[in-house]
Amino acid sequence: MGKLTAMGVKNLTEPGRYSDGEGLILKLAAKGKGSWIVRIQANGKRRDIGLGTLADLPLGEAREAARALRKEMKAGIDVLAEREKEALVIPSFRDAAKLVHEEHKAAWKNGKHQAQWINTLETYAFPTLGDKLVSEIEGPAIRDALSPIWLTKPETARRVRQRIGSVLDWACAKGFRVTEAPMRSVIRGLPRQPKKQGHFAAMPYPDLPAFLTCLRGRSSVGRLALEFLILNASRSGEVRGARWNEIDVKKKLWTIPAERMKAGTLHVVPLSKAALNVLKRAKAFRSPVSDLVFPGQNPRRQLSDMTLLKILRDKGHDYTVHGFRSSFRDWVAEKTNYPGEVAEAALAHTIANKVEAAYRRTDYLDKRKPMMADWAKFVAR
Repeated sequence: MGKLTAMGVKNLTEPGRYSDGEGLILKLAAKGKGSWIVRIQANGKRRDIGLGTLADLPLGEAREAARALRKEMKAGIDVLAEREKEALVIPSFRDAAKLVHEEHKAAWKNGKHQAQWINTLETYAFPTLGDKLVSEIEGPAIRDALSPIWLTKPETARRVRQRIGSVLDWACAKGFRVTEAPMRSVIRGLPRQPKKQGHFAAMPYPDLPAFLTCLRGRSSVGRLALEFLILNASRSGEVRGARWNEIDVKKKLWTIPAERMKAGTLHVVPLSKAALNVLKRAKAFRSPVSDLVFPGQNPRRQLSDMTLLKILRDKGHDYTVHGFRSSFRDWVAEKTNYPGEVAEAALAHTIANKVEAAYRRTDYLDKRKPMMADWAKFVAR
């Protein structure tokens, strides 16, 4: 039997909280005005769940609503989570793409890229995906959108695929869909594009901020290693073989011994705040049996090179891990005033001219510090 009575509730005048028992509480604002809540213990935490207003729910109906809710909670139903799902308005792909474009275009200083990003989706994705809810878009629909241009316009098709993936990954992060974009299955459903001869395939640097945001959506040794590689414009082997005894956090330096460098020369990397943050997160994976910063499944062995490449492939990218060094070099050349030799020093490139190499005695460390800090600010936005 409850503590309150229908007549007693009707005659209440003093604002406050009035308990009926079994967690049912009336929050009175004024005579005849208030709301009902039920207090429940779930997973060791106390939760107050609203039932409705006093005007809509008389005492008897409030008791019935409280009993029904307690029954659902005992059955393992998370009532609050279900209510949030019901209140969540799932956007269409078109609306989601426009929101992603608005959120990220500030990081794209290149006005042409800003326009191209949304224009390619309007042309090649919206006709088939635009009206679909982001929660309903799966691999077959993405594959069908890309198929008409996959072989005839391969470069455009790859960019459209990457941008579709960015929109769906954003939707996953916002709670609008359960999974990230299923790009791995999409790639397998499309014919192999002819390989291009030449340099390593590199992600355009304007796309890096959005990619890094997506990369940080989940935490793993591989993702941390790839983020560290991007922030430092390093080679895969240098990062995968990195050891804690090479890191000087106080001086913000990473000293890679000569035997681990391609050119066989010791290389000092200035660490930005973002790079130091990666190391801080990497400590969670540190093993007492190994000094590796990014250990593999066997902590005594470093990560496989394929681990980093798989992250790109699972996101639907056909860029190479090494290509991020080219992204960095393009950014320096097109968006900054840092001298080319400073960028080359950051990449630990050897000097082709033997005479110049003989007389150059600096590694431009002091000049590389602000350059790498600016690069980190750009990609980590």
